[in-house]
Amino acid sequence: MIRSYVERGLLAGSAGGLAFGLFVALVGNPLVGYVEELGHAAGEGQHSGAAASEAAHHAGEGLLPGAVTSAVSVGGGVFWGLLLGAVFFGVVYYFLEPAIPGEGATKRYVLAGAGFVTVSGAPWLVLPPQPAGVEATLPTETRILWYGGMLLAGAAVCLLAGLVYRRLSLRGARRPVATVAALAPLALLAIPVVAAPAAGATGEVPAEMALAYRGFVVFGQATLWFVLASVHVWLGVPTGRLAGEAGHGIERAADSAE
Repeated sequence: MIRSYVERGLLAGSAGGLAFGLFVALVGNPLVGYVEELGHAAGEGQHSGAAASEAAHHAGEGLLPGAVTSAVSVGGGVFWGLLLGAVFFGVVYYFLEPAIPGEGATKRYVLAGAGFVTVSGAPWLVLPPQPAGVEATLPTETRILWYGGMLLAGAAVCLLAGLVYRRLSLRGARRPVATVAALAPLALLAIPVVAAPAAGATGEVPAEMALAYRGFVVFGQATLWFVLASVHVWLGVPTGRLAGEAGHGIERAADSAE
């Protein structure tokens, strides 16, 4: 039953989200604070007295605001993990399990990679994550439309990659050849990237620090997906149904298309 898939997805998502939330609270929040300080310092220029006064103000805020921020980060991470776990490792995995390339644990990690590309990787090609103190020049409505469009594009190329792998495997191609060929559809994401408007940004944050922040965000999201998939593997196969009927229907439809 789909219920057992969703339950395992939620369990895996809670673990992955907790790990992600702790990572944000312990590493991300201090990094964001440091970036903000750099932006303030760069914007104030010679006003060292004002900068010192603001630093003293932040130092006197106490532990409570920091604890609240950390709690919110952990809670937000858990919620995000639960959502991804329920959708991807619950519903999507239920319907597409037999069609996902690989066997056993490999299927989960392939699904995690596809989820990362769909939810984060593809949209970031047009709208890269920006640190605090940096404002996007594109209107909010435009950014939302492009994020949604790139999300759909990421899902489409991942499905196409799975179809390519399956067709080549059924025709007797070796696994390395099928794997390399399945990665080719990802290059199609360059088409909307070229057509997208330039995602400019304004702010006083140094370019090197903005790049480091993006690397942190990418690493955090990749870690979330990896932990989510690893915990799902540890939980084992759902007991309600081995390889759902709907997924087998997709598999049989792909076979008949041959």
